[in-house]
Amino acid sequence: MRRGGWRTEPERVAERLDRLVGESLSAAVHTRTAPLELLGWEVPGEPVPFADAARQRYTPFAVGAPWGRPWSTLWLRVRGAVPAEWQVDARHRPEIVVDLGFDGLMPGFQAEGLAFRPDGTVVKAVSPRNSHLPVVGAEIDYFLELAGNPGIPPESHWRPTPLGDRATAGLEPLYRLRRLEIALVDVVAWELLQDIEVVRGLAAQLPPDGPRALQLWSALDRMMDEVDPDDVGATALAARRALAPALAAPAASSAHTVLATGHAHIDTAWLWPVRETVRKCARTFSNALALMDEHPDFRFACSSAQQLAWVKESYPDLFARIREKVASGQFVPVGSQWVEPDTNMPGGEATVRQLVYGKRFFLEEFGVETREVWLPDTFGYSAALPQIMKLAGVDWFMTQKISWNQTNAMPHHTLAWEGIDGTRIFAHFPPIETYNAELSAAELAHAERTYRDHDAGTISLAPFGWGDGGGGPTREMLAAARRQANLEGSPRVRLGSPGDFYTAAVQEADELPVWRGEMYLELHRGTLTSQLRTKQGNRRCEELLHEAELWATTAALHSGAAYPYDALDRLWKRVLMLQFHDILPGSSISWVHREAEADHAAIGRELEGIVVASLDALGVAGQDEPLLYANAAAVRLAGVPPHAVAASPRAEGAARFEETADGWVLTNGVVRAAVDRRGLLVSLQGPDGREAIPAGEAAGLLRLHRDAPGKWDAWDIERHDLGHAVDLAELENLSVVVEDGVAVVRCVRRFGSSSVTQELTLMPGRAAVDITLDVDWQHHGRLLKLMFPLDVHAEETRTETQFGHLARPTHVNTSWDAARFEVSGQRWIHVGEAGYGVAIANDSTYGHSVERCTRPDGGTRTTIGMSVIRGPRFPDPDADRGRHRVRFSMRPAASIADAREEALRLAHPLRPVRSSRPIPALITSTDPHVLVETVKLADDRSGDVVVRLYEASGGRRRTTLRASFPVAAVQRTDVLERPLETPHDAQGEEADPSSVALELRSFEIVTLRYRVARIR
Repeated sequence: MRRGGWRTEPERVAERLDRLVGESLSAAVHTRTAPLELLGWEVPGEPVPFADAARQRYTPFAVGAPWGRPWSTLWLRVRGAVPAEWQVDARHRPEIVVDLGFDGLMPGFQAEGLAFRPDGTVVKAVSPRNSHLPVVGAEIDYFLELAGNPGIPPESHWRPTPLGDRATAGLEPLYRLRRLEIALVDVVAWELLQDIEVVRGLAAQLPPDGPRALQLWSALDRMMDEVDPDDVGATALAARRALAPALAAPAASSAHTVLATGHAHIDTAWLWPVRETVRKCARTFSNALALMDEHPDFRFACSSAQQLAWVKESYPDLFARIREKVASGQFVPVGSQWVEPDTNMPGGEATVRQLVYGKRFFLEEFGVETREVWLPDTFGYSAALPQIMKLAGVDWFMTQKISWNQTNAMPHHTLAWEGIDGTRIFAHFPPIETYNAELSAAELAHAERTYRDHDAGTISLAPFGWGDGGGGPTREMLAAARRQANLEGSPRVRLGSPGDFYTAAVQEADELPVWRGEMYLELHRGTLTSQLRTKQGNRRCEELLHEAELWATTAALHSGAAYPYDALDRLWKRVLMLQFHDILPGSSISWVHREAEADHAAIGRELEGIVVASLDALGVAGQDEPLLYANAAAVRLAGVPPHAVAASPRAEGAARFEETADGWVLTNGVVRAAVDRRGLLVSLQGPDGREAIPAGEAAGLLRLHRDAPGKWDAWDIERHDLGHAVDLAELENLSVVVEDGVAVVRCVRRFGSSSVTQELTLMPGRAAVDITLDVDWQHHGRLLKLMFPLDVHAEETRTETQFGHLARPTHVNTSWDAARFEVSGQRWIHVGEAGYGVAIANDSTYGHSVERCTRPDGGTRTTIGMSVIRGPRFPDPDADRGRHRVRFSMRPAASIADAREEALRLAHPLRPVRSSRPIPALITSTDPHVLVETVKLADDRSGDVVVRLYEASGGRRRTTLRASFPVAAVQRTDVLERPLETPHDAQGEEADPSSVALELRSFEIVTLRYRVARIR
């Protein structure tokens, strides 16, 4: 476009605009300012509630004063009045402007504040991009709680920081209060800035020589002609009129639609401790509520039940306001889970309970049935999730993290995700590729360009708002949404809820493409190994929760013992919270992991007490009674039936060893194991006599890899580092002993400042060898793996996941296969060929690698590398330093059922008890491949028994479940224990609800609810 004979030149317009905005327009938003009275009180220790802070003695505090020792809290009393001479009208409004000393880092990674009225009610928060407070009436009186959170930018990646713990963070103030005053806002000048932001942003995204871009630049040029830099107030309205035609041009009929939902992803812990998350939630939610009061069409999606539970406990007035906004449809609970957890490492029952506790909280507190799982930031997604979600009444799934893949992009943004059992669920990956969107023109253009389903769909989702305590959505973001609601050259923007998006997207999806199996994140593979103690604590707590529920239910039915509802409810919630996707993966500061380890230990002690008390209640008598064994596993162990208390037959085939020229041979009549002079397993044969270990190789070999990711230290393992490794075959000492029929080879290996005591054990009659590592780990920048070369021609491995197992190819035919160089597994991995397999079980390991190599004589062998421990330095500079104990089991000639047995033997060792009588299992399955996973009393405290079982082999199975207690009725339920069918009642002599025949498809999960018959 030409103006007065001159062509519009975008670069010149942009330079002119930069000066006008920076020099005049931004300053013109606040036409008047006035000081406020400030008084301060520094909290001597951890944060205190408002009531405690309000009664302290405050002393004068001034703008310009330093404040904020790392992790400290400063309270300010802010008082004043609107100057009488100020003209407050429709165009001019007063507000308080705050600058706590904000830096240029992302909001949420520095100081934050929360304002209270003198009666203790919450007003709103202040943060770098949301730094104002409202002024209502002429008088001002606020208490302001300031959090001196240190800036630990995630972009540090690998640089060690002392700021992750109060003990090492230092005592010097981090901030200086730059501004805290009352200002008079020129609303027209502010709106003009929002107009400029959208028009300029859109112009920059369009083809530079295209008509629309040049029209926008020309409009900006004309707008600047209307502005007097020395009198913006008098000319801002004319400037807005000059831009109005450009903002009024409607979008094309084919334009993509972005449904924008307010959001603030708040990590339950990460670069701050859990206690700070509670305050971040209050700040963010209060900001969202304040926006709702001003903008009735604004919707805010909140995903974590745990976070709302914290607000209910610590900020009851704020929670009451949230309830009101939920009822009005503005505050939208989403996600269905207790927290946004990791999904690869939690066990099956814990994955279920995330949904049970999350959905139940939303139902009980708000009357809302959430319909989606909302995991924008989790590091990969288990293939068991679709079925578990469906069984919890979930219809939709959302993540954004999968866009972080390093190698391969997901082929679709909207699809059907199919799990290991065949269940499908509607899934969406927002093409805006951020869960902290600002709704800028650049982000919206990216969403439209990136969206891969334009041929079938017209709408995508955009969660917008600053997360992690950054303040959530802002008024500027809403201004951008309104201006781009129907704007030529831009996608259409619609404000709404996630439910609005999914309803629209489902309606236009006649036939969805299907993604089958896990959604593997091609990044953050190191989170399967970092912070071993946190992972071990989680695994043990899951095991003890299973045992506590099982034996407490058994004691309640057999002995009338009181069931510990309250304790189990509290402990489950704490374990679920610690499964958050930056706690269990080991990617948080040292403060977080120190607390997690202490929590796991305390939870374990309490659960152990419940187990012991329950077994005592089952008729355990004095020392003269026979020695029986309680088996909490879902399979028979050492002759003891699953979930029963019974005698264990004496194991036959005591282990013994014979020394040879090359080392020692250990045998027990079932297994033959040869150990060389280095203490390494060089031969392993099962009852069939076939060799499991390739000639010239050694299993149980420790391999030390270089581990120096270029970016995310605690998060990543790099492919190139796996090629740099040293085998730790040298030993300091070695001994071989046999005691009570148990053969043990023990050796000590030292490498640098670290050491490992390695034990190889063969038990009487056992079909496997056990390997125990006692590690004193002092390394940084190294990854320790335990290697298992196997003489097996395996096309794929089978690895346990929740309620089943997952098959992965061993080859690297495609880039998708090659990207899986470090993968997740739970308690076992099976490597097999036709007619033969080897199982490796573990007690606390989740990451492993698989390598397929050609043998010199042809064929292939398969090597499993179990990742044991790492040494990252960010965000915890001392991650994993210290002592650890890790156990493995290796079983030759093993089926998948054998692999499960080995894993359950490590997870649930038999408990010896003195009892006068055996105790049968409450529920038994006639098919050994249909496993009874969970036995508990119903959450509604009715006394009903709830049983969860699943098909474990990957094939169709028929079984009969038999109850050993009197049953009045049984019915199938969802995982929230709500009926899916009419109860089968006991009617007449022929009906027997204590015996239930079932047919299950591959990996199907079934939940049954038994009403106990009361004996008169």
